[in-house]
Amino acid sequence: MNYIHNYIEENKGRFLEELFGLIRIPSISSLSGHKDDMYKAAEYWKELLLGAGADKAGIFETDGNPVTYGEKIIDSSLPTVLVYAHMDVMPVDPIDKWESSPFEPEIRDGKIWARGADDDKGQGMMHAKAFELMVKTGTLPCNVKFMIEGEEEIGSPNLGKWCEENKEMLRADVILVSDTSMIAPDIPSVTAGLRGLAFWQVEVTGPDKDLHSGLFGGAVANPINVLCKMVSQMVDGKGKITIPGFYDDVMEVSAEERELLAKSPFDLEGFKKAIGVEELAGEEGYSTTERTGIRPTFDLCGIWGGYTGEGVKTVLPSKAFAKISSRLVPNQDHKKIARQFKEHFEAIAPASVKVKVTSLHGGQGYVCPVDIPAYKAAEKAFLDVYGKPPVPVRSGGSIPIISTFEEVLGVKSVLMGFGLESDAIHSPNENFPLEQFYNGIKTIPLFYKYFVEMAGSE
Repeated sequence: MNYIHNYIEENKGRFLEELFGLIRIPSISSLSGHKDDMYKAAEYWKELLLGAGADKAGIFETDGNPVTYGEKIIDSSLPTVLVYAHMDVMPVDPIDKWESSPFEPEIRDGKIWARGADDDKGQGMMHAKAFELMVKTGTLPCNVKFMIEGEEEIGSPNLGKWCEENKEMLRADVILVSDTSMIAPDIPSVTAGLRGLAFWQVEVTGPDKDLHSGLFGGAVANPINVLCKMVSQMVDGKGKITIPGFYDDVMEVSAEERELLAKSPFDLEGFKKAIGVEELAGEEGYSTTERTGIRPTFDLCGIWGGYTGEGVKTVLPSKAFAKISSRLVPNQDHKKIARQFKEHFEAIAPASVKVKVTSLHGGQGYVCPVDIPAYKAAEKAFLDVYGKPPVPVRSGGSIPIISTFEEVLGVKSVLMGFGLESDAIHSPNENFPLEQFYNGIKTIPLFYKYFVEMAGSE
């Protein structure tokens, strides 16, 4: 489509500058000191949408961070696409691992380097600019609504309630999301499934104060030692999670679907090299792609306690802490899993310590049928831009709010991600290839075109 190519070429420099302005706002939702930045990001998105051609846009309060909503209704009889993205980003620690300032974007080696470059400011910006392109060229074929939230990176704890309160305003035929990735730059994919998530913080308390490790060591239980032993019991030698009842509701994938998944291109040696390991590990009887897509997991995400400063301090600590996550598969209820872990973890604690388990957040898994018009439209759009049809994949990641959308709004989501595994989202040196950014802006208008055609033919 020449008009798409021409508009991008004429405006690509401005597109980047507008993205960079968004990236420069350190909208870290998990750190309370950045609350003002969340409102700055919400205001920035409001102006972006109005500038792109939205009829109206505004900032809505929730019980947490704000939501920016905007819309353009060209004809109430036409289909409506609801675009979802998030304005918040992950913390940048460890800051010393960054090769450039995380909130001062740079272009190097054909990539944008910054926190949020991919997740999700870069991918969200693709939708704003694709929308602008359609409005300015007179090719917008349907109604469009935008919902940009500020709490995705902390589990979207308040968006479900906000959606419930604004169901009529959010009414749509499909939700379009770019917060996922592709297999490779030359192998497009559509995410047909997401894992759910349960996340906890545990606190193990021994003595009522820190003690001298020489005078008390060997006679008093060390909470860090106890915590490590307890966590090590959660997964057995075959990679199976030992929490009683954990697998009761796991939806087993058929042999036929496993065979289809096995056809997705995967370079095992390249995968290991990319992350700097010599050997992989996981549940016995499953391939690497199956372990990260269709099987549940249990991981220690952080652990601390005692003295960790410079030099030596011979202390037997009073407390030890850990953050723990479990990725879940469709049909597993995150609330049930959270309860099962809490009961089991407290039950195996020795009498020498006290254990407190706090559930921080969670979400259900999600599956998108590959035969609905919206999926078929995404498939055709990718084919036009990349020259090959996308591969349907089950992502190992979680976007808890996606299942909530289906439950509350009654609408399926299509996950058209343009990120790459090498983008290092959530890590130091996050990046996003310029080619992927511009290809996203090329592909999204085609999704609208084909979705309206296919929805109208039903």
